[in-house]
Amino acid sequence: MEQVTQNTALLVMDMQTGIVNMYPDATEVLKQVNKAIAAARKHNIPVIYVVVGFRQGGPEISVNNKGFSASKQRFANANMEEWMKIHPEVLHDAKDMIVIKRRVSAFTGSDLEVVLRAKDIKHIVLTGIATSGVVLSTTREAADKDYRISILSDACADNDEEVHRVLTTKVFPRQADVMTVDEWL
Repeated sequence: MEQVTQNTALLVMDMQTGIVNMYPDATEVLKQVNKAIAAARKHNIPVIYVVVGFRQGGPEISVNNKGFSASKQRFANANMEEWMKIHPEVLHDAKDMIVIKRRVSAFTGSDLEVVLRAKDIKHIVLTGIATSGVVLSTTREAADKDYRISILSDACADNDEEVHRVLTTKVFPRQADVMTVDEWL
């Protein structure tokens, strides 16, 4: 794993309480994400949590954004600090960095790219919910930014299992190495 760990970071994306709780079958993906986090720590790979969040009332949410504007009313009265907290079943340490994004991609509206450059990260390993959301958007943007990308397919989840399957077997391999957590280990 030595060659794989150099200039590598593990991104744990949208594994926050407000999102994980929307996935009734999240137990297995949480187990796999935790296995990846433990392995990253063992090999001194930085773990970076990426959460989606907004200011109170969601002033960043445009009516033109079909996905987020549908939830704007729900966000209007939500406690954003609680919404963005890492799910309690996900391994988390105070030394792990949390990046807040304002859109679907981990890069959009965040300082993720600055953090990755500061740590000289060239290879990102992706986990998260949802496969068709943050994982897809981050993969596309990271590929355009010339990052080496690995996706841990069993540490990602989507409400639509067929969409998850198509993305991890047909779409992602065009821009990333797709593997299970055990294969990555």
